[in-house]
Amino acid sequence: MKTNRLKIGEFSRLCRVTVRTLRHYEEIDLLVPEIVDRDTGYRYYSVDQFQKMQAILSLKGMGFSLEEIRDLYEDDTHVPSIEALEEKIRVCEEELRQLNARKAQLKAMMASQKKLKKMEKITIESLPAIIVASHRTTIPSFDDLGRLCYEVIGPEMARLGCECPEPGYCYTIEHGGYKPKDIDIEYCERVTAKGKDSAIIKFKDVPEVPTAVCMKVYGPYDRLYQNYIDLFAWMEKEGWKVADAPRAVYVDGVWNQEDPEKWLTIIQVPAEKA
Repeated sequence: MKTNRLKIGEFSRLCRVTVRTLRHYEEIDLLVPEIVDRDTGYRYYSVDQFQKMQAILSLKGMGFSLEEIRDLYEDDTHVPSIEALEEKIRVCEEELRQLNARKAQLKAMMASQKKLKKMEKITIESLPAIIVASHRTTIPSFDDLGRLCYEVIGPEMARLGCECPEPGYCYTIEHGGYKPKDIDIEYCERVTAKGKDSAIIKFKDVPEVPTAVCMKVYGPYDRLYQNYIDLFAWMEKEGWKVADAPRAVYVDGVWNQEDPEKWLTIIQVPAEKA
């Protein structure tokens, strides 16, 4: 039997699919083992079934669903009709149209980003008084900030019924100064009103900042350290001194931009003339 039939693991390796895939195909009656041993539960496939698996994978690669492929074999046609092929071609053309439209949008965004980079990155602004929901902890690195927001801070703010005004405004303060690892970080997000403090979230009033020196930073967070240095050097040269803890304001990041080069962080440094 071993020369003509293969166990499920052997067959999966031959076909280059997972055992999980084969079990799913069996569940939906698309590709059923030739023999199932009642005593051991072992499943055996014939070498002849390899050709059917290759046909399934080929049709799947052309956009046919597993249900559509199963129907082909139930009808003993094994080959899609002209009408079915024409429909898949139409779907492909629509997907190409959408991809071309997405490509045009990406190019327009890239042109916009390049234009922004050419603009002056440092501005002097005032920051209004706000109420924030705050969470302070130590994270291994900035790579853990997203997980902290999604898994800890966000769910707790939702549980407490926090309302965040538009446009959203969230920032972090690195207590003890900026460093790449083991960061003592405080995450603050603007809310419309104070709620009841919990073990995770504390509410507080943040006073107005009459003057803040601000710098736009594009790219991944490991570039922030050098930008802090550059900004402090500029402030010293222009006669400014730090008046309070700097803020890193997250405008665009992993939550809305897959490309780290498009992440936008604004460093806001409360300042006064030296």
